[in-house]
Amino acid sequence: MGAPIYFLLFAGLFAVMMRFGCGAHMLGHRHGKPGSADQARLVPPGKDKDPVCGMIVETTTAETSVHAGRLYRFCSTNCRDRFEASPASYVTSTNSAQTVKEDCHAPQ
Repeated sequence: MGAPIYFLLFAGLFAVMMRFGCGAHMLGHRHGKPGSADQARLVPPGKDKDPVCGMIVETTTAETSVHAGRLYRFCSTNCRDRFEASPASYVTSTNSAQTVKEDCHAPQ
């Protein structure tokens, strides 16, 4: 009869520790401290520059592609496709948008 009581006490202590103690970090409760450093969230910028044509694009409506762990945003699928075909030429390029000779918005 004593074993079930010890089991229930242990289970109750475990539940309290998971809710309010160290286990709260795993469950996302953060001890109820609003604004703590571990609650910071990444907020994307409102606008970004298309690496292919140099246009400024809204991040919420832009086409995206990931290269080398970085997210790139594009004004159109045409620019994104050109970037994905040869990303190294756009990532390491120091050319400004004015020096790009090709029309990246023309259909191919």
